[in-house]
Amino acid sequence: MEQNQIPTQHPEPEKLLPTMTLLLVFLSSCYTSPAVYQQPRETLPPRGIGAFERSKLIKPEQREPEDTLTLQDALSLAMSHNPELSISSWRVHASKARTLQAGLRPNPQIEGEVENFAGSSTLGGFDEAETTISLSQLFELGDKRRKRLRVAELGQGLAEWDLQAKRLQVISQTSLAFIEVLAGQRRVELQSASLDLAREVLDSVTERENAGKSSPIETIRAQIVVSQGEISLGRARRSLDASRAMLAAIWGSRSARFTSAIGSLDEIQDLPPLESLTARISKNPDVSRWDVEIAERRARIELVAAEATPDATITGGARLLQGTEDTAFVVGLSIPLPIHDRNQGRLREAEIDLSRATDERRAAEIRVHSALIDAYQALLSSFQEVTALREQVLPAAGAAYEGIRESYRQGKLTQLDVLESQKTLFEVRDQYARSLTDYHRARAQVEGLVGTPISELKIGGLR
Repeated sequence: MEQNQIPTQHPEPEKLLPTMTLLLVFLSSCYTSPAVYQQPRETLPPRGIGAFERSKLIKPEQREPEDTLTLQDALSLAMSHNPELSISSWRVHASKARTLQAGLRPNPQIEGEVENFAGSSTLGGFDEAETTISLSQLFELGDKRRKRLRVAELGQGLAEWDLQAKRLQVISQTSLAFIEVLAGQRRVELQSASLDLAREVLDSVTERENAGKSSPIETIRAQIVVSQGEISLGRARRSLDASRAMLAAIWGSRSARFTSAIGSLDEIQDLPPLESLTARISKNPDVSRWDVEIAERRARIELVAAEATPDATITGGARLLQGTEDTAFVVGLSIPLPIHDRNQGRLREAEIDLSRATDERRAAEIRVHSALIDAYQALLSSFQEVTALREQVLPAAGAAYEGIRESYRQGKLTQLDVLESQKTLFEVRDQYARSLTDYHRARAQVEGLVGTPISELKIGGLR
């Protein structure tokens, strides 16, 4: 017995293609204008930070020299290879990616649906099936995209300011470490000179002892001073090695390859008045960034307020009715009803964050101002101390030592007088070296706080 089979007819998607193409073109024309990134003016840090802008010095291929090292070499190596600076740079790149993402529009969504098939009776096959293919597009209302992009742009500006702050920090750190190396070399020179003086005294005492003009006790005393000098010289050399390693670590080196640093601690200059320095506090990136931070938080308030506006989803498509082979359009619109959640909590949080930013900016200014006063007072004190030691104490101590040593050779003074004068001369030289180190250390700190080298400021002749 031959069974009658109900012919199965499948949907004919090709009948829907012209309709879907027109719909896709329509939705695309409504919602596909490209996002254009524009860097807000207030996010751009100044091109230069005085002498601390070393972009011309940066040479990625440069490696640490194996002989002498200048401050310019050290700064170039630090700016090129410092790991923390590299991290901050990657954060800027990440912020640019977030800005790109913030400017993108929501993707359209395609949906297919088949109804009234595989049922009972006449709906058992696909004869009465209804096939719907539709496109839906979320339309962001309240200008959300522009405001979201604005927040991302300002966030990128903050990342750039943080990079500038890290650059200034690395430059200051490198300068201070370089000063410590110069100071260590100076200490080695002083200890070596002191040891040479002690050996000269030992030779003189030994000569007098051989001539029967002094006792062996004096020779023993002189030998003790020589031994102490050798110990001090070894300690100074080990300290110098540590300072060299600390400097090399700034650019990621595990050990120092350079043999010596080239520079002079003896160069000092008159100081500008404190007022001219405090007027430049706004140049400090830790302070300047707050203009962008406050703008970013205002923009975030606008974004959060806009997010309270519900978005609309528009759906459009075509439906094929298999039973009659007719085609019809379908259109839909959905909008959330903001009955309970209107972003009240997030809006209040954003407003509080903006109020807090004003206090945080003020706190940053106070921190920098206090640090500047401390550094300037240390700079002024060390400057005055260096000047007094250089012009008065050092010449007097040197002349006194030479006079006492000559009198000792003539038998007019004792060995104790020579040793005491030698000790005084060394202490004065050591104090002078420490004062010079303090001066350059404080100067580097001041310049790091104001972002400008003192040599470029109007000198007030403070002495």
